[in-house]
Amino acid sequence: MKKNLLKTKSLTLAVAAFVASAVAISACRKDRTTGGTEEPVAIDLKDYSVNPSLVKTMTGFENLKITTLISSDDVLPESPNFIFGAQPDGAGILKNPSGDGFIMINNHEILQSVSRVYLDKNFKPVKGEYIVDSDGGMTRLCSATMATPEEHGFAQNVFLTAGESGAESMIHAIDPIAPADKKNQQRTLSALGRWSAENAVPLPKGAYPGKTVIMIGEDESDGQLAMYVSNTQGDLNSGKLYVMKRTNNDPVETNMSKGQAYDVEFVELTNPKTSTGAQLQQQTVDKKALMLARVEDIDYRKGSAANGRELYFTATGVSQADKLTPVSGKTMWGRVYKLVLDANDPLKGKLEVAVDGHDSPGKSIVNPDNLCVTENYVYIQEDGDSFYLNNDHDGTIWQFSMAAKSLKPMLQMNHRRTDATFNAKYNSVNSALLSSWEYGAMYDVSSLTGIPDSFVINLHPHTWQDAKYRNADGGSARLTNNSEGGQVVIVRGIAR
Repeated sequence: MKKNLLKTKSLTLAVAAFVASAVAISACRKDRTTGGTEEPVAIDLKDYSVNPSLVKTMTGFENLKITTLISSDDVLPESPNFIFGAQPDGAGILKNPSGDGFIMINNHEILQSVSRVYLDKNFKPVKGEYIVDSDGGMTRLCSATMATPEEHGFAQNVFLTAGESGAESMIHAIDPIAPADKKNQQRTLSALGRWSAENAVPLPKGAYPGKTVIMIGEDESDGQLAMYVSNTQGDLNSGKLYVMKRTNNDPVETNMSKGQAYDVEFVELTNPKTSTGAQLQQQTVDKKALMLARVEDIDYRKGSAANGRELYFTATGVSQADKLTPVSGKTMWGRVYKLVLDANDPLKGKLEVAVDGHDSPGKSIVNPDNLCVTENYVYIQEDGDSFYLNNDHDGTIWQFSMAAKSLKPMLQMNHRRTDATFNAKYNSVNSALLSSWEYGAMYDVSSLTGIPDSFVINLHPHTWQDAKYRNADGGSARLTNNSEGGQVVIVRGIAR
């Protein structure tokens, strides 16, 4: 729904109060999972939701096993009044430091909130609560990354969630295991600037040992790829902020094409803590930053320290009001970019177009939003609710092979339109429109479940609406009311 709105729409971890409130725990996200150091025992995954799965496999991927984890109709035994709210987006799962199970953290974008769901040792949801409501979230909270000691070198687990409701939005640092009475006591990170941000992704600690490098994507038609760099690992307060530009000073996105690598560099933005978003935006123009059509997600390649310097990010795309005509200089159908940072200097790199929806308009990727990058694949999650007129499919997750450079449709939204009962429930509005649903987080939970190649996927079935889901977080201040349902599934057998 963020797209509908947009397109129609050292905190050092040494800050005493924040550190004192957290408990250190023994990790593609949107955001990150952490599994501790013990060998996991395979759990017995089942359909835990009363709602059926709202995603289905595509030809060639029939071996994938889909089970439901939680949906908005579920009643959890230890908190029967809890409602799993609309638009579960950025997320992460941790081992529960106080028990045998797990803790799942989810942004609920349109609710401007963050939920915490307790899972038992077999991943069955048993309790839920909101640790940030709309009063604390302030803006829509979109993608997120669970920064961990094991993967990122942070002193403790921190849920980095990006605010996105205009240029003055900020990135939050949230303690995922803070006591319930600490609700809304997250901190905004002024050193990371003000952006209509979709994600803030710290690189793994081996990419640049001793440093903190965080990539930030801005979801605007003149969007940016920004970078925060500190020479102290885990520091979120005293680093510098940069923005990406081509070394030839050409800011036009469509002046780049597939098959060629382009030299890029990151140039410093001055006074990020005290500058308004508008002032930072003006700096990006003055410094000839590369203007991209909505940078919605970022992830890095897994498998080694060197791989952590290989990044992929989306430019979702923009069109003219007719939903048929591109905007000059901008991708319309969307692109996925590959950025390889210099091994010795994160401020230098090579940029190329990895996947371009314009290669086969409406039949390839359409408005790529979220990404999950493994060692060998990039999983590209569509958000086609721009409703381009020549789009021929519902929201799809595509598998892009890094080695073969091939693109295959793997999963697709299951609107259940052909079943009279389900159609009335899940397609209560705009039922004739293709691609009216979107994906949230997709992240690897193999180390937690003990089941290889198992991934969590969040779903935003926008046309599933009921008044009983409205404002599920209980907050009083929000940008808009919303009565959508939401769902989380686990998919097993996804190649890494």
